[in-house]
Amino acid sequence: MPFRPVLWLATLFQLLLAGYAAAQTSTCLAVAGNEFMPRVIPAAFAPGELGDDEVGITYVGHSAFRIETPKGVAIVTDYAGYSGEGRLPDVVTMNHAHSSHYTSTPNPAIPHVLPGWNPDGANPVEHRLQLDDVLIRNVSTDLYYDGAMLEKDGNSIFIFEVAGLCIGHLGHLHHKLTPEHIARIGRLDILFVPVDGTYTMSLAGMIKLAGQLRSSMVIPMHFFSTYTLQRFIAGMAGKFETVMADGSSTKVSLKTLPARPQVMVLSPY
Repeated sequence: MPFRPVLWLATLFQLLLAGYAAAQTSTCLAVAGNEFMPRVIPAAFAPGELGDDEVGITYVGHSAFRIETPKGVAIVTDYAGYSGEGRLPDVVTMNHAHSSHYTSTPNPAIPHVLPGWNPDGANPVEHRLQLDDVLIRNVSTDLYYDGAMLEKDGNSIFIFEVAGLCIGHLGHLHHKLTPEHIARIGRLDILFVPVDGTYTMSLAGMIKLAGQLRSSMVIPMHFFSTYTLQRFIAGMAGKFETVMADGSSTKVSLKTLPARPQVMVLSPY
């Protein structure tokens, strides 16, 4: 059969498109209806010491975490100008509740700046960024003050899909999630949850939500005293084991299974 360059190029183009679509596919949504996936077990790590299937997490402080992927992509959540130790991140996410969760002047050298709200204010912002080995997407929620709408779609729950893990950051969540929200989020193995109980949703609401999202590891953030942190831990007791990390960093993978889901408390640095 004679060689046909046009047909060959068309076939190659279709294959490339198929590969690109596969790279964009959310595995967290695909298996959201399944039972709990394998649990993760934390261990302290130093940047650059991650295995091929490990993700590094460092608590920078407040609601900011530094996430490092096996291929070296660095992400900082709720970026307000400080990204912790190490090189400049490749991606930062932000939310619009307070100036401690965003900055209007991010470092221009950061390649990808993802605001959790639409600066134009027209429609909810939608992010779907595939960068090397991580897919980053968001689900918008609203901001309230004293029970009244403050900013529609002013907050985003960011989901990071990497190394088989589904990692979710609730941002400055103010209200209960609808079934549609939860369906769009999908399964979350690791959940960053604000536990101040005042400026964000109530502690009771956060505790219930952690159960709804069926997370294997819950990492508290946005606490201003040990009082609300301890109340959150007490509310999670029974179904979740509490692990107090020795430091601000941990690494996670799908290789090992803890006995039961965990509340992992990291110390901000």
